Amino acid sequence: MTRTTLEDVERSLDRATDLETTEAVSVLRTAREDLQALGNDPDVDEERRQALEERLDQRIREVENRDAYDGGLGAAMNPEDDDAP
Repeated sequence: MTRTTLEDVERSLDRATDLETTEAVSVLRTAREDLQALGNDPDVDEERRQALEERLDQRIREVENRDAYDGGLGAAMNPEDDDAP
């Protein structure tokens, strides 16, 4: 089994940008678990790991909020759509 690296986690973060919400959240949560596991590795730059963990948490929130917004609330708040007078 190959060991996950910080670079692997960064690639997952980048890849999740182009995925649908459910898949993106799944990829990001898996990457976060991998990142937490790296917290026990003395060879990992802890400052970089923590910064990446913060980015992952933020990205998960963004994706989940994007899904909530796209779920209808955004359409109701955007008068430029089909229902505009």
